[in-house]
Amino acid sequence: MREACILSFCIICIEPKQISQRSWGRGFVRDRGTNQGGDMNMRSTSLVTTLAVLGTLLTPALSWAGDKPLTIMLSSPDLAFPFSVHIMKEMQDEAAKLGNINVVVSDGQRNSSKQSADIEAAIAKGVDGIVISPNDSAALAPAIQEAIDAKIPVVTVDRSIDSVKGIFAHVGADNVKGGEVQGQLIIKLFPGGARVMNLQGQPGTSAAIDRNKGLHNALDPLAAKYKFVFEDTAGFDRAKGLSMTESALASMATPPDAIAAANDDMALGALEALKARDLTDKVKLIGFDALPESLGKVRDGAMTGTIEQMPGKQGRQAVDILVAFVRDGKAPEKKITLLTPIAVTKDNLDAGERLGELK
Repeated sequence: MREACILSFCIICIEPKQISQRSWGRGFVRDRGTNQGGDMNMRSTSLVTTLAVLGTLLTPALSWAGDKPLTIMLSSPDLAFPFSVHIMKEMQDEAAKLGNINVVVSDGQRNSSKQSADIEAAIAKGVDGIVISPNDSAALAPAIQEAIDAKIPVVTVDRSIDSVKGIFAHVGADNVKGGEVQGQLIIKLFPGGARVMNLQGQPGTSAAIDRNKGLHNALDPLAAKYKFVFEDTAGFDRAKGLSMTESALASMATPPDAIAAANDDMALGALEALKARDLTDKVKLIGFDALPESLGKVRDGAMTGTIEQMPGKQGRQAVDILVAFVRDGKAPEKKITLLTPIAVTKDNLDAGERLGELK
């Protein structure tokens, strides 16, 4: 609309007498009865001036069009998770930095029906794009497919949905490698072998599945030395991590050498159970996510380590990819971008993305 108005204004500014129908059709040739030299020069000068003004006025207009207003939905599986809160904040900050973007925030509340309904509402609203971390990859697949069928580009972050074709891009951590890093840290800590307790994440989520796979990839080939003495899901939940660890420890004659938790919330719950039995110095506890609270526990020696997967970077890149496509039609160099997680211990605490949040 703005470009059209400017163009109309510039055309009106050209004096009709300076360009006859005949001269327009023949490339500004002389009409009969006019002065050949003076009339030609006048018309040429007028055209050049008009085009120069037109170019000057359209330049900012085209720039303005490149930053056209957008409405995007950012959907989290559960904003009760500190990890999810951090990703959401980083995505919102990136959208604000890119400018002229209205953000619709969706909190799935760890309920796939709620998150699906939010997607359907976004489709009805006509959002320009969606960035989502699904609560459950399988349960969210129909709603995500509905968005794609409505020609709304969808970028997944942290958790993927491999069963849906047509997802524009995915940005996350390589959770299989993250699980392997967790297992490799256990091997480093216990080169002679260890008894391991495995607190698994929320069933049905790609993060839980892949982290568990990675941990087994690292330790199963050495099963004669590294034995899983307990494995169960605590659903990425701190309270469940506490209660499950209490029950597991109560059932064991000898505590495990190490506890690997698929996220920091479960690890922090397990830490309370270890404290209650005075086992913090005897059991190595390794979390996953590098939350500020966990980094503090690593610094103070209450936890052995945690796995850093750069969630803020994931969120920012996901928003960048979506906006670049919607505004400029630019496709990402890779459809899937996976960051490689690292183990953070007291020896390399400064590798934690959120270390600056420690009080």
